[in-house]
Amino acid sequence: MKGFSVHILFVLMAIIVSPVAAQIDTPVNGIENEQILDLNIPQTYRIGGITVLGANYTDVQAVKLFSALQIGANIDIPGEDVGRAIRNLWDQDLFSDIRIEVAELRGKDVYLVINVEELPRLTRYSISGVNRSEQETVRSTIDLMTGRIVNENVVATAIKRIKDYYVDKGFFDVDVEIKQEVDSSFTNGTIVRVNIDKGDKVKIDQIQLNGVTAFDAEKLKRKMKATKEKRWWRFYKQSKYLDDAFEADKSAIIAEYNKLGYRNARITSDSIYRTEEGLVGLVLDVEEGNQFVFGDISFAGNIKYRTTFLDSLLGINKGDLYNLEHLETRVFMDPKGLDITSLYQDDGYLTFRAMPIEQRVQNDTIDIEIRMMEGTQFRIGKVTVEGNTKTNDHVIYREIRTRPGDLFSRTDVIRTQRELAQLNYFNPEAFAINPTQNPEDGTVDIEYKVEEKPSDQIEVSGGWGGGRVVGSLSLSFTNFSVKRMFEKGAWRPIPTGDGQRLSIIARSNGLFFQNINLGFTEPWLGGKKPNALYTRVWKTIQSNGQPRYVDGEINPDRTSLDILGAEIGFGQRLKKPDDWFLFNTKLSYQHFDLNDYGQFFSFDNGKSNNLAAEVKLQRNSISDPIYPVWGSNLEVGVKATVPYSLFREDGYYDDLSDEDRYKWLEYHKWKFKAEWYTPLTSTAGENPKSLVLKLATGVGIIGQYNRDVGLSPFERFYMGGVFLSGFAMDGREIINLRGYDDLSLTAPDQQTGAPVAAKYTAELRYPLSTNPNATIYTLAFLEAGKTWEDSRAFNPYQVYKSAGVGLRIFLPMFGLLGLDYGWRLDDVDAFPGMSRGQFHFSMGMGMGEL
Repeated sequence: MKGFSVHILFVLMAIIVSPVAAQIDTPVNGIENEQILDLNIPQTYRIGGITVLGANYTDVQAVKLFSALQIGANIDIPGEDVGRAIRNLWDQDLFSDIRIEVAELRGKDVYLVINVEELPRLTRYSISGVNRSEQETVRSTIDLMTGRIVNENVVATAIKRIKDYYVDKGFFDVDVEIKQEVDSSFTNGTIVRVNIDKGDKVKIDQIQLNGVTAFDAEKLKRKMKATKEKRWWRFYKQSKYLDDAFEADKSAIIAEYNKLGYRNARITSDSIYRTEEGLVGLVLDVEEGNQFVFGDISFAGNIKYRTTFLDSLLGINKGDLYNLEHLETRVFMDPKGLDITSLYQDDGYLTFRAMPIEQRVQNDTIDIEIRMMEGTQFRIGKVTVEGNTKTNDHVIYREIRTRPGDLFSRTDVIRTQRELAQLNYFNPEAFAINPTQNPEDGTVDIEYKVEEKPSDQIEVSGGWGGGRVVGSLSLSFTNFSVKRMFEKGAWRPIPTGDGQRLSIIARSNGLFFQNINLGFTEPWLGGKKPNALYTRVWKTIQSNGQPRYVDGEINPDRTSLDILGAEIGFGQRLKKPDDWFLFNTKLSYQHFDLNDYGQFFSFDNGKSNNLAAEVKLQRNSISDPIYPVWGSNLEVGVKATVPYSLFREDGYYDDLSDEDRYKWLEYHKWKFKAEWYTPLTSTAGENPKSLVLKLATGVGIIGQYNRDVGLSPFERFYMGGVFLSGFAMDGREIINLRGYDDLSLTAPDQQTGAPVAAKYTAELRYPLSTNPNATIYTLAFLEAGKTWEDSRAFNPYQVYKSAGVGLRIFLPMFGLLGLDYGWRLDDVDAFPGMSRGQFHFSMGMGMGEL
């Protein structure tokens, strides 16, 4: 308890001999004061002076001000005035002891002394019992600063904040002890020692739901996202108790009731208790109430559209279970389809408002009236962009769907946001849209605010192993500008701003492997339409590590595969069936030079040429390129060479070796790929983190024009493991399947690869961070796939399966990095010693997919 002592010396002789009295210049006659200071008779005096003693660090005038005693004011002795002054000073939390003394009496004037003892001030403090990282968090939580007065309130507040922090983390039994030590290095200084004993996290043993009859209790518990019972198999979700999470989960239970028409459901009480094992149990008493259905739904204020049309668009019938959330979704914003507000706002009615009102409740039926204010149509006025410090305006404006003069459309605004996110130049969390209405001319100005983020990627690695140098260099500039290459001051460090893509990749494993790859993309050829032009050239050399020449002569011991490749492509965004469609064409050429290199192909020596044209139709509506939450990506394409054999006479290939047979490759290669992304949790609110389900499938088939020629030994499919290069530069297409060894699912009798492949993937993804500078998400997957030696043997149900978990980290400078642990669910006859589970490391997006 706080304590203080107050000493008022009313006896004159005591005043004279006290140290305080020694400072008083004019002593008072002792006999007169003995007559005047009768403690049984209160008298009123005038304060003649106030002296403050003991205030070494506190301003003297501030002490006088805090006391509310003023020179010239009247004071009753004895009386409440002195006690009130003591309380005023004590309320400042500056002193450990306060005394007010009468130093001298001069007639009706009294001279007072305020004697204080100051509380110690903090010189330093330490934290023990937790690791260094948690110490820093605790420091920011308690906010103790050097020089601050340390009183019991400061100590109590610090203890409470620390306990609140750890209780919120699930440490219900946390114990905090704060001790003070005198700091001899400073006058009135104190050292604070904070010791924290977190104890163990308190987990939830049982959740008891009373009064639940409309649901299975276990099903209802699953709606509680953060409050879970302790189970041995629930390794992915902790069962700790958190107050805030518990409150949110109680709301989730009521929301689930509301979806099934239980409009008045409520939790009447909840309690928490401790078990003998130190866990906690939760008890919730639920009052379900009656189940309601929709009655008549009417519209008021609608002029543009008929009631029958709006009723059909709403899609809610009389007798349907009453679900207010579904009603509001169909009225305001339905991410799965057209809603009433979108109908109006996509037609320029920017100020359209709709308000569902419960018109009547009769028994279990609720009649609804949707009151609408259509307003007037708005057209787009000015469209501006703010915040683009690197990207040129025209790169942004060509992606914007809201054009001056067009009717305002909410869908166009949302599509613009998506298109700008797809550029991957801007921070999606900082994106903002600011509409400004101009009612006088019926226009609305729209400002798009963006924030640039790093998008270029640089990868440099190197090392020494096996007696040789191993290294790679990868540069990817995603916002390059060719026309600024000769502009003064543009190289900082490279010319940027026009949205062009330039990539330079070089890899070397000494004499065993060298590769250089150059690529360039212009996404808006001509600058008027979204027509993309892209080119790429590469050179790859693989060998057994022997030098090409020895003593000036060709080395007979060297085996090698040299590949020179080039391609040029053109992509166009279509308007029909909708502008999510893309049409791509590509012409590619590869020259293969084999020297005793028969590891993967049907001949060891010779040259082969692969001249092919490719056509691909794609519909891509995914929400974000890094962490898609919704949307789909569908692709179908064919790659084909000239059917040279059709121009040959019969029997031409009968006696040809494979080296001559495949001098010019001929084949047709068909591929289909589909991806779907579906949010399983709400994407609303500030910085939402949505659990996402990804489903994907892919099928690839290589066909032949002429049976006499046979299937091409190049361009075939290989499956198994995780290959960092994805599409290998040696004429193979490698498909990843986690949980298995690399290439293990291509049978030994298919050494040159398989002509048919299929793969299916299901992933659950959850983001740990959506920060564009470091996007991190976890995943759990089921995967299946296989290759076949013939299209007639294709069976989509006879596949190799695996399951596992993984982590993905996207860093702008390095791209997407992945770590997976896969567990194979099937045996592979050709590899009986294969490990059942294994880790896989991956780099890049879309690598190893069909």
